[in-house]
Amino acid sequence: MAHTPCVLVVDDDTPTREMLLEALATHGFRALQAGDGAGMRRELEREAPDLVLLDIRLPGEDGLTLARFLRERYDVGIIMVTGSGDVIDRIVGLEIGADDYVAKPFDPRELLARVKSVLRRIQARPDAAAPPAQNARRVPFGRCELDLDSHQLFDSDGSEVMVTHMEFDLLRVLHEHAGKALSRDAILTLTKNREWEPFDRSIDIRIARLRRKVEVDPDNPRAIRTVRGVGYILVSKRLPSAD
Repeated sequence: MAHTPCVLVVDDDTPTREMLLEALATHGFRALQAGDGAGMRRELEREAPDLVLLDIRLPGEDGLTLARFLRERYDVGIIMVTGSGDVIDRIVGLEIGADDYVAKPFDPRELLARVKSVLRRIQARPDAAAPPAQNARRVPFGRCELDLDSHQLFDSDGSEVMVTHMEFDLLRVLHEHAGKALSRDAILTLTKNREWEPFDRSIDIRIARLRRKVEVDPDNPRAIRTVRGVGYILVSKRLPSAD
């Protein structure tokens, strides 16, 4: 039997929550709901969802705190729901590890497109618990190695460096086009994220976050370099680890 994706909606506004539940159910998703962080934890104890729609402005623990909790403990997609002017919150949410964001007020069709996009990336990822393939393809990435088969990133000491689904997609695209400068729009196209705005600067945020993971010195990147006026380029060469 085919798996029906499960989405947990965490929002303290009852009309918004009910609207989202109805839209998700209409399009074939199973939907759970919670009005705050405590409710979210109770739902997580009952069932692990595939994706969490998480409002930033919540009573008690805010959405950013809960996103950090989710990213540290669960392999789920996270879409932050923000106010239209909350640019800083969007940036912080993406840096914490959210997969995407949507700003209020939003068209339910846009939200559903983003949900489907994140779920596609999650479903395309192999089971992390599965044993590694005998001929696993690992490629150098700064001080790290990227396993293209297991979708995992490993530091020079062999420890796993956690990456989100979108971060893996970015690393994969940069590897496949190593030595070639890619514009932000080209990266969006190649990562199949055309639901995003054409000039979405969150690519810059995600690149900065990746640099902190793979570069010896993130302030002076040698692997993922900026090409002024164009975008980014991967210089395909293994870098020494920092002592």
